Amino acid sequence: MELALRVPEGERSNFIREAIIEKLERTPRPNKLLELEQRIAKLEGEFSKVRKYLAELEVISYSKGQINPYGFCKDSVDHKIIDYLIHYKGATTPELATYTNTNRWLVLNRLRRLEKTSKKTIGKPIVEYYAGEKSGKKRAWWINEELIEAKT
Repeated sequence: MELALRVPEGERSNFIREAIIEKLERTPRPNKLLELEQRIAKLEGEFSKVRKYLAELEVISYSKGQINPYGFCKDSVDHKIIDYLIHYKGATTPELATYTNTNRWLVLNRLRRLEKTSKKTIGKPIVEYYAGEKSGKKRAWWINEELIEAKT
């Protein structure tokens, strides 16, 4: 009855929610959960430092021809895309779709993923999209030749 008198009808659920949250904030957490949260926070901090140092080392140790483009491939479709791009230096998505016997949206998504993961890993994308005309092709994907290993 006290709730009905003090809190208007449309605001009762918000009032109850806020009261529960306020009560939970005042209640101390169990020691085990607090300890685990602190350990996880510490591990995340150390992990981010390690990632930073590794990224710095990759940038410092980068030299022409060290990157294996197949290291970013997930399956045979990705391998076919990289094979085609290495052989022809560049291609449009319809050309790659025909070569891999898939649709061009799948090829486009794979190319974007290859670009994103390689840029995240080594700092530069292994494949790049260029909308203008280059080597007689317009709106095509090109392999970054300065990054890939020389094929023998």
